[in-house]
Amino acid sequence: MSRIKRWAALAAVLVAVGVVVPDSQVAVAQAELVKYQHAEGVALEKDMIWILAVGSDARVGEDMTRVRGDALQLVGMNTRTGAATAIGIPRDSYVPIPGHGNDRINAALYYGGPQLLGEAVGDLVGVEPDYIFVTRFEFLHAMINEIGGITVNNPRSFSDPYLRPGGFEAGKIKLNGQGATAFSRVRKSLPGGDFDRSANQQLVLRGIQAKIAERVDRPGFIDRGVLSVLKHTSTDLGPAELFRIAHAIAQVDPRKITTCVVHGGFATVGGASVVSPDIGAARRYGDDARKDATIERC
Repeated sequence: MSRIKRWAALAAVLVAVGVVVPDSQVAVAQAELVKYQHAEGVALEKDMIWILAVGSDARVGEDMTRVRGDALQLVGMNTRTGAATAIGIPRDSYVPIPGHGNDRINAALYYGGPQLLGEAVGDLVGVEPDYIFVTRFEFLHAMINEIGGITVNNPRSFSDPYLRPGGFEAGKIKLNGQGATAFSRVRKSLPGGDFDRSANQQLVLRGIQAKIAERVDRPGFIDRGVLSVLKHTSTDLGPAELFRIAHAIAQVDPRKITTCVVHGGFATVGGASVVSPDIGAARRYGDDARKDATIERC
């Protein structure tokens, strides 16, 4: 079946789903996927897709797009070569927030939602996202269980008395949804604190992509995945764009993945601890990856 016919067939299914899902008591929105509104004149690379992935720490009843983001990863994918990169941004990075002075970068989500957060990240890295995906950690938990768990190569053993009392062993470990969520959130027991946590989040992203790549050739896998996401995601994207993103993720070559975290120093502002990000390094990562989703070195 041609790609155009597949999109048309899926569109018909989505219309039917769209009639049912909004009134469903089961399909609660656990994520939001929105298109970033680029300023006029911004040059875009046609082979590149940039997604700002945001883990929201919203509690029950809170709008997940108007609280502080807990995890920030700018992910770039080259649809021509299969290369991909992730630039991790510590949530406490103290940066200018357009229209709101200086603050922790995750506060941009609280002040102005996904669009303002995309602007703040774009100003720091020098690359603006095409899409912003905001999700509750419960969604990550359920999604990883749905794909049968993931495997990560953990560089160090660590534990957390609340999130993981039994700890995580060093080396290749298998994680279910609960384990992967804890692995992504532990900070205080890591030697590098928020920097190491951001790197661990990138390991989880690698594990998710690897599991998707294993199953991409199974008949109907992408179609079912898109429909499953839509049931729990608020989005302004059409099926064609969703398929493009899904295929880009599935076709990433694990040998062509590079990841870096924006490091920096620690400072105190108004009695609160913040991170002073290395802006030069952040811009270098963006410059390296802008056209081909490859960072030469961290």
